[in-house]
Amino acid sequence: MATPLRVMELEYPAPPSTALPTMYDLPEEEIGQPGMPDLFHEWQGRLLDETFKPPGFQPEEVFSAVDMNLYYDVKHFKWHKRPDWFAVVGLPQEKHPGMRLSYVMWQENVIPLVVVELLSPSTRKDDLGTRLRDVDGSPTKWDVYEQWVGVPYYVTFDRRNDDWQIFTLNGSRYQKVEPTDGRFWIEEAELWLGLWHGSWLGETRQWLRWYDRQGNLIPTAAERVQQERIHAQQEYERAEQAHERAEQAHERAEQAHERAEREKSEREAVQQRAALLAEKLRALGVDPDQI
Repeated sequence: MATPLRVMELEYPAPPSTALPTMYDLPEEEIGQPGMPDLFHEWQGRLLDETFKPPGFQPEEVFSAVDMNLYYDVKHFKWHKRPDWFAVVGLPQEKHPGMRLSYVMWQENVIPLVVVELLSPSTRKDDLGTRLRDVDGSPTKWDVYEQWVGVPYYVTFDRRNDDWQIFTLNGSRYQKVEPTDGRFWIEEAELWLGLWHGSWLGETRQWLRWYDRQGNLIPTAAERVQQERIHAQQEYERAEQAHERAEQAHERAEQAHERAEREKSEREAVQQRAALLAEKLRALGVDPDQI
């Protein structure tokens, strides 16, 4: 069953006459900042994106993004964080805006369910909340997710040692929790999140990805195509085997019919010879029935 929406309560409500910026006004990237720091961030985000399929929600009720700005403070509307990946569930269908350029909390009013940050030496302190605030007073990512937005599930992953950490919001503070058999269950999404060792975009390593309730991998688009190709090949092979069995059964039936016809012909030939012999015996005055 889909989990009810969690609506954000704005700390700084704007006066009715103030026209606040929307996702179309606020940039998706900070001016002067680079885009993706490396391919791993992009590829890992894409894998999370392609496998995040919560079964309890319609596609238009789910939103996920890689490296998109999240604006969280209506009072300081230029303050933002850029999660490596985040997902939202339970978006009202009537408010679906189409393509988002940014995720603006005071416009959406729906808190992201889960945020994933991919640790690197340059971002580690910010991601884990161990650095001081910026000179403009803006908080760390950790503080934003924990205190300002209240993201229920916060996950960090360090590709250098394949270490991942899960934090759940306990009241107003994050509490670290341990995965179960290498996976973590998120009830609101009805999905497991866990590590997977495999090849994605030609790179074989440990990746974070989503699993269904039964613990099966949720396939990517390419994997679904491959699965469909394998399924079609299997169906073709089964059809070929069934056709071969039918042909073999037909051949056996033909052979049985031919044997029956031969046996019938042989019986008729024996009967004809017996009749001729009986006639000859009678012609000689011998009763064949008395022999």
